[in-house]
Amino acid sequence: MAIKLILTDIDGTIMPYGKRQVTQRCRAAFHAAMDAGILVGPASGRFFSWIPNFFGGDEACCQTALATNGMQIYLEGRKVLQKELPPAALRTIMGALRDVPQSGLLVFEGARPLLVQGSRDDLAIAFPSYAKTCEDVDALPEAGITKANVFLVGDLERTREVVGALDALTDEVDLDVPQPMFSNVVPAGWNKGAALRWLCERVGVAPEETVVFGDAGNDLQMFAATPNSVAVANALPEARDAARYHIGPVEDDAVPAAIEALARGEWPFAD
Repeated sequence: MAIKLILTDIDGTIMPYGKRQVTQRCRAAFHAAMDAGILVGPASGRFFSWIPNFFGGDEACCQTALATNGMQIYLEGRKVLQKELPPAALRTIMGALRDVPQSGLLVFEGARPLLVQGSRDDLAIAFPSYAKTCEDVDALPEAGITKANVFLVGDLERTREVVGALDALTDEVDLDVPQPMFSNVVPAGWNKGAALRWLCERVGVAPEETVVFGDAGNDLQMFAATPNSVAVANALPEARDAARYHIGPVEDDAVPAAIEALARGEWPFAD
């Protein structure tokens, strides 16, 4: 069956951590897929307004997108769905984090990061770029919140332990672990996988006509939503275990190489 939709995580999947842009080969691969009539785009925890910069300003590469872990869905460059987080659940998480050393909570007003709990110094260890740009505030914003992140200082094991305990506190939200010291907060039952299924229904694409790429815990539900899930070699163990197919590392442009093959009508994966 021909592939009609390709979605890929950004950080750690098509762009190495610490880099600010994908490669020229990645941008060209996206265009090759589009020229072949395939919908292609990012599925990221990032806000949509940030994503074009990762493609060198090439907005065509993100006309189709799942942003903020599926909280925002874009099609033909237009936002077609947006979810918001329940403030009560975020307050519950804030209360629990008061007893967790070197932890805190970020929420976003628009695309502006707000530090509602925790110290900037600890945030600088967990996610340096947010520490440079966030604003300290005393309370949650009144407007709808479409992105929130828990941060804490420690290794991957501690991150999973703390996030697991937080996840059990409320039925209103889910938390995942995309990388050590950092967690995404999403509405219960809503994630990249739910967003992928919604988008497939919107555009009339079957799950088996999709291919998705990822590397981390926030990609697991997206992997489960299609039989064609692909992990890069540098993926976290849970992502590698969940993926059906496996390719090379992000540093080798493994995803762009696979997209190039799909655009040519070839199948680049082996069971």
